[in-house]
Amino acid sequence: MLDKVVIANRGEIALRVLRACHTLGIKTVAVHSTVDRNLKHVGMADESVCIGPGPAAESYLNVPAIIAAAEVTDAQAIHPGYGFLSENADFAERVEQSGFIFIGPTASVIRLMGDKVQAIKAMKAAGVPCVPGSGGPLGDDPAENSRIAREIGYPVIIKASGGGGGRGMRVVHTEAHLSNAVAMTKSEAKAAFGNDQVYMEKFLENPRHVEIQVLADGQGNAIHLGERDCSMQRRHQKVVEEAPAPGIGSEQREAIGKVCVEACLRIGYRGAGTFEFLYENGKFYFIEMNTRIQVEHPVTEFVTGVDLVREQLLIAAGEKLSLRQSDIKLTGHAIECRINAEDPDTFMPSPGTVKRYLAAGGPGVRMDTHIYDGYRIPPNYDSMIGKLIVHGRDRDTAIARMRIALGELVIDGVKTNIPLQQRIIADVGFHGGGQNIHYLERRMAEQREKSIGLRAEG
Repeated sequence: MLDKVVIANRGEIALRVLRACHTLGIKTVAVHSTVDRNLKHVGMADESVCIGPGPAAESYLNVPAIIAAAEVTDAQAIHPGYGFLSENADFAERVEQSGFIFIGPTASVIRLMGDKVQAIKAMKAAGVPCVPGSGGPLGDDPAENSRIAREIGYPVIIKASGGGGGRGMRVVHTEAHLSNAVAMTKSEAKAAFGNDQVYMEKFLENPRHVEIQVLADGQGNAIHLGERDCSMQRRHQKVVEEAPAPGIGSEQREAIGKVCVEACLRIGYRGAGTFEFLYENGKFYFIEMNTRIQVEHPVTEFVTGVDLVREQLLIAAGEKLSLRQSDIKLTGHAIECRINAEDPDTFMPSPGTVKRYLAAGGPGVRMDTHIYDGYRIPPNYDSMIGKLIVHGRDRDTAIARMRIALGELVIDGVKTNIPLQQRIIADVGFHGGGQNIHYLERRMAEQREKSIGLRAEG
């Protein structure tokens, strides 16, 4: 078993990792920026090390400082959480080269799956269904790019090979706009990711976002833990997630899960990971693999009873996967609402001091957060301050529990998106289940137009 782990992250995921470590009797080292001295997990960790000032580039993205923290505290391993350096192959490589264990996949696998073009090639070779596309990076020949687009069929989407998080993509509906779209996406990709390589795919107009959670030990064993539906999105960012996905039957779940497991074995995957798919007309289309723990992992934990972070730690310690596919049974339904410190209408971040925090409670309710009364939310990082997760015997029960929990949750002193989450949970379309990735933005646009119309009448 590991003796001591550096938690190279902040906020609720850092606290989540710390608790999993302590459950296993593993000592923890919290690294933090100067503005994060008062984070909850920093006070709970066995040791803490300040790694730089507030800006993430000078602290949580400061590779030498993080590795130095592991050295001075005599730690064995580094857990990257999600975001920041979690999918940075160079960081994973530096960690291993420095004699520490990176709690995640090997650098070569992170590098493979981080390059969307190469990832798609690898998944096709492994038999994973993919969106029809260019099959490789686009060149500079407009005529050839037009030929590829006609063969795929409009609309198409141009994507940055090194992109992610909804950035580096552009939809094209007609040939007249193709060349300009390719050029602009290449330019943006170069600026944002340092890589101007782009590729083309068929643009699915009404897909859902359904993803498969996997665990693999890198020693020839892998399982899947069912699927999550993450279709409630705004600007390609997930807002609400649930498991299992409405309308996905057990046969289809097992079929796509088996394909993902076989792909894990083929590429030598190690740790927790997620295969992300677009799902349309009953078919799955691979879009990318996240080689880390996901923000929405708690809904899978609720319906499977498996502690995913604990499994990450055991795998990193060199243990073989103790779970078999037959051990994984989905029970009930779980929903997660991301709680952000932001204006619920304009979505502008709302940093400041939390004057009062009252957690929601009751059967099947879980709140993953690092905030507390008097905690000051800094302006330096992502606005997510917590995740409210509920579980019920069925989807209707989970929705009812989430409605009650959102009503109980109190965060005073800063603006939050709780009102938006309440509108989503009360929405008739959401209750029906199976909405596509564009549904939330369309509903928000309709509500804005209605509000403007009412004000005009007034």
